[in-house]
Amino acid sequence: MGSFTHFNDQGRAKMVDISEKQETVRTAIAKSSVQVSKEIYEGITGGTMKKGDVLSVAQVAGIMAAKNTSQLIPMCHPLSLSGVNIHFEWEVSDETYVLHIESSVKTKGSTGVEMEALTSASAAALTVYDMCKALDKGMVIGETYLLEKTGGKNGDYKR
Repeated sequence: MGSFTHFNDQGRAKMVDISEKQETVRTAIAKSSVQVSKEIYEGITGGTMKKGDVLSVAQVAGIMAAKNTSQLIPMCHPLSLSGVNIHFEWEVSDETYVLHIESSVKTKGSTGVEMEALTSASAAALTVYDMCKALDKGMVIGETYLLEKTGGKNGDYKR
């Protein structure tokens, strides 16, 4: 078994040295979701939530989270992001209301943007919860996962 790159010679965590890694275009897409009540669904889609436009605020929160991931996740490198996009889609069936959140992040650099995409999707979901919790604290934030990534020496990944 090869050496673990995230540990120093004392077995303690370290930030990996990426100075020798090739700079390439790298992308990542992550997903999350929030299951809400009918009242919250109608408030968001009807634009009547007391705290304002929930999806606009969640979109800004997701973008800000991607840009600040290295301040939240200790071993993440600060990255210059080329772009961040958040996409929302409702799934409504049998009195179930689920907001699907997809975050796409792109950079040209020496390390990937998977953590930025995951952090972005998570922050957007948490923001939806925060803006709607006065109506119902029973919302459920669903699975958050990496859908795909491109670039880097490990190649592409698609779930």
